[in-house]
Amino acid sequence: MFTLRIFALCMLSGLLGLVPLAAQANTATWQALQQGGLVILMRHLLAPGIGDPPGFVLETCATQRNLSSEGRAQAVAAGQALRQQGVAIDVVYSSQWCRALETAELMALGPITSATWLNSFFSGRGDQMAITQAARSRIEAWQGPGNLLMVTHQVNITALIGGGVSSGEMVVVRPQEDGFAVVGRLSIPSR
Repeated sequence: MFTLRIFALCMLSGLLGLVPLAAQANTATWQALQQGGLVILMRHLLAPGIGDPPGFVLETCATQRNLSSEGRAQAVAAGQALRQQGVAIDVVYSSQWCRALETAELMALGPITSATWLNSFFSGRGDQMAITQAARSRIEAWQGPGNLLMVTHQVNITALIGGGVSSGEMVVVRPQEDGFAVVGRLSIPSR
């Protein structure tokens, strides 16, 4: 009965925003990030729909699928969670798509460098092999001392790790001599 009460209090505190549920469920991943030297592959936050509408122009956000108000709130919460957990972010890279850039900007973790090698290749928009290899090279070269954040798209992360990822999910990887290993996954709950 006592354990059930503690669980209920933890769930309630997470729902109220006092302690993100992701922090409760992924203690080992948070601890690894606190030590630094890792790479966070993050899918942009909630932007309803799939792909981009006809007439897509990279330089014009109005022609793209963009973050919803919930997605913007999630981006702020993701940045707050990383700061609250004491995670040092040394470098932030983002896809040039507006939804990825806005995610990175709202997280407010430092200057953002837009990178063509994080751009989506969904529906033939880019060279999947070249983009994936460029991102893989950046991951493998990362040495810290803090962590590297890469805000990108579902197809990019799937190509890198071989599995799917939901909006706003962060896949934490450790660079190794022969590539990288997945440390864990984090997600910020909806408010």
